Amino acid sequence: MRENAILFWILFIFFIPVTIVYGFMTGFTEWVGFPALLLTALMSAFLGFFFSFTAKKHPNQPSDNLDGEIVDAAGDYGFYSPWSWWPLLLAIAAAIGVVAMAIGWWMLMLAAPVALIGLVGWVYEYSRGNHAH
Repeated sequence: MRENAILFWILFIFFIPVTIVYGFMTGFTEWVGFPALLLTALMSAFLGFFFSFTAKKHPNQPSDNLDGEIVDAAGDYGFYSPWSWWPLLLAIAAAIGVVAMAIGWWMLMLAAPVALIGLVGWVYEYSRGNHAH
């Protein structure tokens, strides 16, 4: 984890001067490159912070052991609903949203209710029915 944090902090330090130089070379009039480089630098900083924060909470990860085996990383990674159909509904809403960017923004009005129904269904999946807690 610590190595990942260092890598993303180095990327952040690299992208800031590159963004400034690019901005001066284009006169800060280019609407795609400068914001994209700036957001890339900010995303690198977010990931660097996240990995730094996580490395402090969990200092000894299996990937940090040079003599470690793949089986050392085995374990419980969380709980996932095995027969849930709600992610499919959310994927359909995301597909409608992507098509909306190509065809017309009015199609987002079709994707929003589908996404809302899928999200509410997924969140409350274990609050009713056979699997209620």
